[in-house]
Amino acid sequence: MTTGSELALTTAPDNVLPYPDQVLFLALRGAGQDAVMQGLWIYEHPVNLDGVKRFHRNLYGTILSRRIEPSPLPFGRHRWVAQPFSDSNLDVYDAPIDRSQLYIWADEQTELPLDPQSGPAWRLGVQPFTDGFTAISLVISHCVADGAGSMMACLQAITGMNRDLGYPPAGSRRRGAAVRADLRQFRRDLPEVWRTLRRAVKVAARRRSELRRPVAPAPAVAATGRTARMPSASVFVDAAAWHACAERLGGNSFSMVAGFTGRMAVHLHRTRASDGAVTLMIPVSEREDLQDTGGNVVSIANVSFDPGPVTTDLTGPRTAIREGLKQAREVPDEMVELLPLTPLIPKRGIARIADVAFGFSTDLPVSCSNFGTLPPDLTSADGTNAEYLSFRGVDRHASVENLERRRGVMTVTSGQIGDKMTMAVISYQPGMANTQAELHDVITRTLSEFGLTGVIE
Repeated sequence: MTTGSELALTTAPDNVLPYPDQVLFLALRGAGQDAVMQGLWIYEHPVNLDGVKRFHRNLYGTILSRRIEPSPLPFGRHRWVAQPFSDSNLDVYDAPIDRSQLYIWADEQTELPLDPQSGPAWRLGVQPFTDGFTAISLVISHCVADGAGSMMACLQAITGMNRDLGYPPAGSRRRGAAVRADLRQFRRDLPEVWRTLRRAVKVAARRRSELRRPVAPAPAVAATGRTARMPSASVFVDAAAWHACAERLGGNSFSMVAGFTGRMAVHLHRTRASDGAVTLMIPVSEREDLQDTGGNVVSIANVSFDPGPVTTDLTGPRTAIREGLKQAREVPDEMVELLPLTPLIPKRGIARIADVAFGFSTDLPVSCSNFGTLPPDLTSADGTNAEYLSFRGVDRHASVENLERRRGVMTVTSGQIGDKMTMAVISYQPGMANTQAELHDVITRTLSEFGLTGVIE
């Protein structure tokens, strides 16, 4: 019987990895990369370390209490397994550092050892600064949770809504038993696999060009294996001023985020060569409730609009978003429908399908996530309210060659927390300096275009 604030699953969970999570795991492994989410709490005072430790302990009572165990079969389904409690993924730094080093430290946190298979799948760090500020960083492998799932886990940990997912320990299946169980799972999946194969023939004929390399040639880059340093920044704008601007321009907060992103894309040269339009990939969460244990439960809406008029009229992005979301709901992406074939596809093919499914081969796309209005409790990682909170997605170990092949990357993550609108921006563009100062300048110019001011970290 469950008591207090603890949530428990009433039946043994299905720990077979959903297809989207397996394709993401395999695609990142094949590319030698790792995608992570980072939450960054910035306090204008020292934090309560006992509260931080409680937050860390409670995260083990969420969907972050797991990692991925690959099948022993080359065509088998991977599985969720439990990640046992350990404080080895909690780093508390005693020596204060200069405030200007905030994002250098935050970037270093994203590069610490993290692995969704061998663990830990997430890390928590605390760093004081010489001006009395303190930062808390939570870095989570994207393979175990998407943005909405990560925020859900944080909120549950902060409010003490612990749950036991009931997953078996890693390595608890002997190889022979695991092979037999995964063969039985494969037989259960066969009817869906055969149906998908028939669809795949038709889809491949229609979209064969997308499954090749992008038509537009990527810049030639020597294969040095060098890891790219991608500048990032967070901007915090007064929420009342943000909404007033959106209303003045005939939009809402979501279209304002899209318009703002579109103008940044112009300055970062991520617009379509043929007509100057910007293309946004907007993740749409399909997570139904707190009991949903999927890792990446999203669909992607692709929207395009002219970013030229958005500083005076948000009709373009508002219409494009409405139509894009309607299309995503009513017309499922054919490539996503082919995911049941994931266990049967070679690693090289997995990476290519992931490129198409997630839009990397479309025309200079920009990833634009908007979490809407978030619960104020999210700011209380240590039990007290942080003055600033931002979430961002980071590609770890991304090589210069891979980023050049994709013709750069730009991601914007946004949401309103209390009286602040927050946006985290990451950008790497071929041919640009790709410095923090350059990105700060782009954000400052874009704020000025909308008649806004903000705090840029």
